[in-house]
Amino acid sequence: MRTRFLSKLTNGEVEEYLNQNDIIYVPVGVTETHGALPLDSETVLAEAIALKMAEASDGLVLHNLPYFFPGGTIVGRGTIQMSVKDGMAYLDKIAKSLLNQGFRRQIYITSHGPAHMTVSGMVRDFFDETKVPVLYMDILKAGEAANFNLMDSFHDISIGAYKVLGRLEDVPLNIPESHSVTYDVGHMLAGMGKNPANLLGKYAYQSGAVGSYFDAPSDHMATPLLKTSEEREVFADRGVQAIDELVNALDMPAVVETLRQVDVYTKDRILPKYGAHLPGGKA
Repeated sequence: MRTRFLSKLTNGEVEEYLNQNDIIYVPVGVTETHGALPLDSETVLAEAIALKMAEASDGLVLHNLPYFFPGGTIVGRGTIQMSVKDGMAYLDKIAKSLLNQGFRRQIYITSHGPAHMTVSGMVRDFFDETKVPVLYMDILKAGEAANFNLMDSFHDISIGAYKVLGRLEDVPLNIPESHSVTYDVGHMLAGMGKNPANLLGKYAYQSGAVGSYFDAPSDHMATPLLKTSEEREVFADRGVQAIDELVNALDMPAVVETLRQVDVYTKDRILPKYGAHLPGGKA
C-alpha cells in the first residue's frame, strides 16, 4: 500500500482496503514531560510499533491520538491533562465510528503506564454494548508475553520509534539537566522515594492503586544524554532493530486471526445461547 496511515489515504483507497480486510491499529498516546525526549515520545513509540504491526498483518493505523490521561506527570507544565473518563468516552466514539466504517478487528496499542485505566475500560464496555471483541495491547505487557524484555532497551526503542516515523531530527541533542531533565537514575529514584504513594502502589496495577503526583518532572524518567547526531543514530538503529524483533516475536498475523476467532465464537456460540441475558439483550 502507498501508506498504512488511515488519514494519509484517500477515501477510495480506504474503501478498496475494506473490500478485502478489516484490521486497524489505534495507537493511544500521551503528551507529557519525558526528560530530554520530546513530550510526544510515548505517543511516537505506540505509533511506530502500530505501524510495524500493521505492515506485518496487512492492517491500517489510525494515529494522531496524543491527548489522554497522563498520570502524575501533570506537574510538568508541558503535560496535557485528560481525565480517564473523558478519554474513555472519546475512544468509545472512535471505536464505534471505526466499526460502522467496517473495521471489525480493532487493536489498541499503548506504551504509557497508566493508559490501561482508559483503554481497558473502553474495550470491555465496547464489547458489552456491541458484542464485537476488540483488543488492547500494552507494549510492555506484550513484550512479557513474547518473552521479550523491553525495559532493557526502552530508551533505544523510544528513540528508534522516531526513526521509524521519519522524525529522528525531532529528538534534541545536548539538553542540560534541569527541573525537568536528569541523566542520573539515582537522582530520579531519590525523587520518587519522597512520595509515600510508592508504598501503596504495590496493591494494584501500576498507578491505578492510588492517586499521586511526581515531586518534580525529572522524577518521571531519567533519559540518555545525546551529545551528537551520531550517538542519536546509534540509539535509533538499536531501537529500530528491537522494535522489529518485538513485532516479529508477537506474530501479529496470528494475533489478528485469534481476534477473528473470538468474534466468531461470540457470534456463533455465546449469543445464541445467552444473548437474551447479556447486557443489551442481543440474541
